[in-house]
Amino acid sequence: MNTGQTFITLGALALLVTMLLTMHKNFGMNNEVVIQSKLGVTAVSLAESLVEEASGKAFDRATDDNAVSATSSLTASSSLGLETGEFFPDSVNDFDDYNNYNQTVSFNKGGTFNINCKVNYVNPTNPEVVQSTPTWHKRLSITVTSNDMLDTIRAAYIFSYFYYR
Repeated sequence: MNTGQTFITLGALALLVTMLLTMHKNFGMNNEVVIQSKLGVTAVSLAESLVEEASGKAFDRATDDNAVSATSSLTASSSLGLETGEFFPDSVNDFDDYNNYNQTVSFNKGGTFNINCKVNYVNPTNPEVVQSTPTWHKRLSITVTSNDMLDTIRAAYIFSYFYYR
């Protein structure tokens, strides 16, 4: 084998090694994308399940058994959350019981997720604006995090109460 053929062979070998290393790196990156996608789907599912659960409750403790026609009859902003003697999940009965709710959920093969909730009265024309006085609209904000995830999942749901005269 002459010198020219040796350089061509070495060049081809170097190219092959570079391609193999690049492919190995790409497979590793693709695997990470798949893992992050699975964690993200699980986190979104946890948030959605909580929204579905909360939206099946009464709007407010004042609306558990009776219709309310004045916002002054609703729970004060400072009192949103579990009432005395209530606990998750057995005695939760209204939407704002999810205020300051925190839960850690672990799966054997799917990570550990931290769920944090906040309920606020919101302005009906601009639901991003929190109101300090009761309105007919409450927003449940859910944050799901995990040490295994690169991103934080945030979800919000507006629950409105309508009365008819």
